[in-house]
Amino acid sequence: MIEALKSDDIVNKVGGKFKLCALIQRRLVQLMEGARPLVDRDGRTDLEVVIDEILEDKIALDFDPSVLYRKPSDSGE
Repeated sequence: MIEALKSDDIVNKVGGKFKLCALIQRRLVQLMEGARPLVDRDGRTDLEVVIDEILEDKIALDFDPSVLYRKPSDSGE
């Protein structure tokens, strides 16, 4: 499963290397805190489970860029 990280397919699926890294990190934290895996574990590590979840479109990075670019209010403050 780690071999999937060597391919550009998983990077393109998520939208870039940094987004992939962020998604993996967030999901690993969730699993370590007790979240249930969305795929069968079958004796695999948490990282392998996360990669499989991404490849099977079970998880994705939900990002709203409008939060970063808020216009200042026109209330005169």
